[in-house]
Amino acid sequence: MGKGGRAGLFRKRNSGRARQRAAPPDNLRMNQLDALKQFTTVVADTGDFKQLGQFKPQDATTNPSLILKAVQKPDYQPLLQDAVARFRGQPLDEVMDRLLVRFGCEILSIIPGRVSTEVDARRSFDTDATFARGERLIALYQAEGIAADRVLIKVAATWEGIQAAEKLERRGIHTNLTLLFSFCQAVACGQAKVQLISPFVGRIYDWYKKSAGAAWVEADKAGAKDPGVQSVRDIYKHYKKFGIATEVMGASFRNIGQITALAGCDLLTISPELLAQLAASEAPLERALSEGSAKALDLQPVQFDEAGFRFALNEDAMATEKLAEGIRAFAADAVKLEQLMLAA
Repeated sequence: MGKGGRAGLFRKRNSGRARQRAAPPDNLRMNQLDALKQFTTVVADTGDFKQLGQFKPQDATTNPSLILKAVQKPDYQPLLQDAVARFRGQPLDEVMDRLLVRFGCEILSIIPGRVSTEVDARRSFDTDATFARGERLIALYQAEGIAADRVLIKVAATWEGIQAAEKLERRGIHTNLTLLFSFCQAVACGQAKVQLISPFVGRIYDWYKKSAGAAWVEADKAGAKDPGVQSVRDIYKHYKKFGIATEVMGASFRNIGQITALAGCDLLTISPELLAQLAASEAPLERALSEGSAKALDLQPVQFDEAGFRFALNEDAMATEKLAEGIRAFAADAVKLEQLMLAA
């Protein structure tokens, strides 16, 4: 794929999404995936880019765990081997970034929108290192002919990560703040004017279900009553009420009920397995969230400085535990990916 071809794929985000959300003819019976696309930008959550074409998502997200999973499949092993062979002798972290960018470029050859590429989770508490890594990732994309507006740099939503994202945004490098589990993280991201946040619906759900144990009643916590869904709804309402431009992208889903309960959210990033379930269902799907409804709510503005942020996060046991757990898991998978590169 030539550089010109990749660059030529760039489209303005708003125009692409407007086309995706155009209302269908009344006589057209839609599956749930097509119905969802009327209200929400659908994003594919995968490193397996060969699956993307059938679902026609606008954007795509990746992370170290998804890339690790992909490169262990025969179809993708040549990408790993090629990156290692071409850049052998370079620092391992640079080879890693080049591999991530290679996957991102392949994804961008298929989708019309943006790809999210993640900064090494081991830099989650180092503002300067996160900023430098984000700059390098964008430079590598630009060397491949990819416009910066087609890439979101994924950064863990620690205090340090949010500050790094704010610096990147001032440089014109757009960011996706990930591993987001709490309202205070979302508020701080909005204050930093980051492009997008990814609150993790499924992992919030997992924590509350595990915490409840035998007392958990699935039917009582389904759909709009799901604690992960409620978290995203609260963030969405706050952002729309106060005119915060940061996009809200629900992530980490466990079932399609969580997805349909958030129809109308700015974006939803969904695994291929759940995309397939949505595409196979013709059950009715209605809009659950709207900017107009949020603006009508009686809400109070909220802001956090560093001390307030750290205290609020500490007070939220679920968010504290899931953020730490997520960073550890992504860091461990980065190490595994490095080991595969060393063995290639």
